[in-house]
Amino acid sequence: MRLTHVGGPTLLVEVDGWRLLTDPTFDPPGRSYSFGWGTGSTKTAGPALTPEDLLPVDAVLLTHDHHADNLDDAGRALLDRVPVVVTTAPGARRLGGDARGLRPWESTVLASPGLAPLEVTATPARHGPPLSRPVVGDVVGFALREPGRTDGVLWISGDTVAFRGLREVAERLRVDVAVLHLGGVRFPVSGPLRYSMTGRQAARVARLTAPRVVVPVHHEGWSHFRQGRAGAERELAAAPEDVRRRFRWVERGVATEV
Repeated sequence: MRLTHVGGPTLLVEVDGWRLLTDPTFDPPGRSYSFGWGTGSTKTAGPALTPEDLLPVDAVLLTHDHHADNLDDAGRALLDRVPVVVTTAPGARRLGGDARGLRPWESTVLASPGLAPLEVTATPARHGPPLSRPVVGDVVGFALREPGRTDGVLWISGDTVAFRGLREVAERLRVDVAVLHLGGVRFPVSGPLRYSMTGRQAARVARLTAPRVVVPVHHEGWSHFRQGRAGAERELAAAPEDVRRRFRWVERGVATEV
């Protein structure tokens, strides 16, 4: 498996001949975006690669469509150039066309001539504190595996805090590689409440799901992140050694075998 971190949540996944792109964000830095309910962010870093560097792509895995740090204008334009988009059920209704909407634990199978089928299962995600879904909207993660297999899973957490839905991931899946969205997001309007994982939470999730490798993403490039790599690593330093050694920080723009 080869992963190329483009920036933010955007990752090119190359597995068994498939080329999959997560949460496409390709706008240049400097612009501010509203997320609604008095929240928003400014993009502070551009992508390491352009859409032209990455195409062709077989499918986009979109954890949610309604926040610009997961789907910005340039990323939205890219969707028309990709055969399949898999996202949340409300997101598929908003996007229209052939977008496939999944609720947690629903699956779809990707099929393409010359490639082995690939099953994509939506996994639970909660993009904030308890009872926040009516405000922050629906988000999912994704589990990728060969149909019928229970091991060798690539799990992409999506924007989520650590909550009991992630325990279901550990119970149902044998995760090999976990891509965790970090950043420790907070907003002035909601004080100390978090909307994505911190390094401490990531360590708990890694201990729970026991992947071979953990790849942190979505912790840089936006002003609403309250914990970048350095802060996450400080918290991870307190985790047991067998948890720490699983974490692998990949260089942006560089294809990395995991």
